[in-house]
Amino acid sequence: MQVVSMTEARNNFKAIFDAVFLNNEEVIIHRKGCENVVVIPFDEYSSMKETHYLLSSPKNKEILMRSLKDARDGKTFEKELIEV
Repeated sequence: MQVVSMTEARNNFKAIFDAVFLNNEEVIIHRKGCENVVVIPFDEYSSMKETHYLLSSPKNKEILMRSLKDARDGKTFEKELIEV
């Protein structure tokens, strides 16, 4: 993860965006006297939004967490797909 000042971000806008995209890495932009901001790849942002949405429903979160626990405990099974 890279941290740059607002001035550095402004002076190297394209290079920072290219690095975020090509390296799939976050860049924190430090804003003196203000909250920092983070630049992340769009795919990562989309994934975070989807995860937030899926976990925002308590019932859905419970089902997902139970499924993860079952998978970690080896309680899995296979099904054959039906060809159409």
